[in-house]
Amino acid sequence: PRMFRIFRRYLLRFSSYSTSSMAITESALKEKLTKGLEATYVDVKDVSGGCGASFEVVVVSNAFEGKPLLQRHRIVNSCLEEELKEIHAFSQKTYTPSQWKEKQME
Repeated sequence: PRMFRIFRRYLLRFSSYSTSSMAITESALKEKLTKGLEATYVDVKDVSGGCGASFEVVVVSNAFEGKPLLQRHRIVNSCLEEELKEIHAFSQKTYTPSQWKEKQME
């Protein structure tokens, strides 16, 4: 009985921590960024080996027009606010459609 009480207390204490029952996927991030930023192009790569802890993204959106890099990254971070709580490493490249077109010509 004493061991059961200790175990129960342990479970109650740690069950309040946020744990994601669903893994974060490339497709889920792509869909959220595409819809949330009205992006014309989104590429998401899981670089964690499939565990959903590390991603690289490229986002092309008119929402970035006239905005400096830091503000663009904040826009993306805001769109993925909940997901970033679970992701350990996140790399992003943000472009306007005209910048993306230029980059494709390089």
